[in-house]
Amino acid sequence: MINKLEKLNKTIINCNKCKRLVDFRKKIASEKTKRFKHQSYWGRPITGFGDPNAKVMFVGLAPAAHGGNRTGRVFTGDKSADFLFKCLFKVGYSNQPNSDNIDDGLRLIDAYLTTALKCVPPQDKPTSLELKNCLNFFCQEINVVKNVNVMVCLGKIAFDTCIKSLNLKNLGFKFSHGKLNRVSKEFYLASSYHPSPRNVNTGRLTEDSMISFLKKLKNLEDHI
Repeated sequence: MINKLEKLNKTIINCNKCKRLVDFRKKIASEKTKRFKHQSYWGRPITGFGDPNAKVMFVGLAPAAHGGNRTGRVFTGDKSADFLFKCLFKVGYSNQPNSDNIDDGLRLIDAYLTTALKCVPPQDKPTSLELKNCLNFFCQEINVVKNVNVMVCLGKIAFDTCIKSLNLKNLGFKFSHGKLNRVSKEFYLASSYHPSPRNVNTGRLTEDSMISFLKKLKNLEDHI
């Protein structure tokens, strides 16, 4: 499994299929932002991260411009990561409450974290074609990280992508925070608001509500 995952990740990192995304990720990496102007940006597609034997897979939308696109690791070095990993740590899905850079010692515990889109899109809005192009990578990830029995969608676009990739459209599942949709006896599709500053700062997503949701996942794992 490790070799298959490494091979897939190498293919993802070298992808240049979507010109708009390639141009944008390179532009961000070249121009940078004032806070990180002395740092070298990754500026390439982002792969998944975590335990390849995980039972839980968390799926976000895409790398952040000055987060994953800078650091080279999904949900690393931005406000969304700060919130998410504080919560993951408190429930036991990670060994530390911070995700700062690829050398920070972070380890996910029985969890795998990835994105539906592997490159940062302008204004966080990928086109339907860009999502379609990346869907093949995401489907391959699902096949390689094959012990997953709970897939957690962080945000509506990630939810819609998972519905499509798993061919679940006919089941009529609707996106809502904290919802656990039973697909089969041994597989669930769960959904949560994205841990973005917009959702956190407005109170739409709170630390208490996220931790409560993650505890539900832990309990579900124990009974599948």
